[in-house]
Amino acid sequence: MFPLALEFEEFALPHAHAGALAKRARLIILSAGGTIAMAAEAVGEAAGLKLGAASLVAAVPQIADIAEIDARDLLAKPSASLLLADIAAIARAAMEAAATVDGVVITHGTDTLEETGFALSLLAQVETPIVLTAAMRRADQPGADGSANLLAACRVAVSPESRGKGVLIVIDDEIHAAPLIRKAHSFRPHAFSSLPFGPLGYVAEDRVRFALAPARRPPPLAYGEGAPVVPILEAGPGLEPQTIEMLAPGAIDGLVLSLPGAGHVAAEAAPALEKLSARMPVVFASRTGAGETLRASYAYPGGEIDLIRRGLIPANGLDARKARIALQLALSNRAGRDEISALFTRF
Repeated sequence: MFPLALEFEEFALPHAHAGALAKRARLIILSAGGTIAMAAEAVGEAAGLKLGAASLVAAVPQIADIAEIDARDLLAKPSASLLLADIAAIARAAMEAAATVDGVVITHGTDTLEETGFALSLLAQVETPIVLTAAMRRADQPGADGSANLLAACRVAVSPESRGKGVLIVIDDEIHAAPLIRKAHSFRPHAFSSLPFGPLGYVAEDRVRFALAPARRPPPLAYGEGAPVVPILEAGPGLEPQTIEMLAPGAIDGLVLSLPGAGHVAAEAAPALEKLSARMPVVFASRTGAGETLRASYAYPGGEIDLIRRGLIPANGLDARKARIALQLALSNRAGRDEISALFTRF
């Protein structure tokens, strides 16, 4: 999706007592909710969003050795409840913060971390490092990982080597490019993957090390207004035309298909998809988790050549979740079909 360039860089943060340090780094931490901000006060009590940005920072005193910290509460939501407008607000706050400090860290829920990370890579393209982090275990649970992830994210955010590498996600001591990451496990601490490429680097003690860097950025986008309704429909063998016909215009603004292989669907469903694509943008992605949609290999009914001929738009290197974010942002700006089709050729 986004080519990676090989490189190898290391940056060790100076300790607070280092006399050669002329100016301390400045870091803004934005709290947006999620498990990293959750705790239960008593055994058996339901966990809630109890920890604001200041509490998260206070739990990790080592952060004070890294930078001057400005901790700000932005949102307090489980990430599955975030609206497109919330994600745009996170991006706007990150951009404003990035203009005044050396790095920005955003704490977030893990469930939709990949969508917010991808959206920020489109909405918040600055040289200043913007780093998201999260936790798989609450602060009151054994083996809580939030503090370690926050500390590592702060180290990456103030590293000069992080500048210009786009939005990053730091979790479990790994540094990932936000456009590539996905949640690959429902509960274990090592839950995130950037396969088939892998992480850009890692954090070891106080050292930030990069082995890869994105060769280019995704296209910049802006959030317009509203909340375009764009469901994802995953297809397996024998997708029924009746399922497509239930998706009435007016109820939805666009559709993303997650299709087998390189973007293929049952022949019987193709005419219904053609009718739908005449009324709204229909984007199709591969459900495989790696690779991209093809354009010129299979012409049988329901193959990608046939779907493109019928007016459907290939997502290229985006999976369905990221394609949904891109389509929602485009529709928020009232983009037409030709603009949307041109946009997806850039992924």
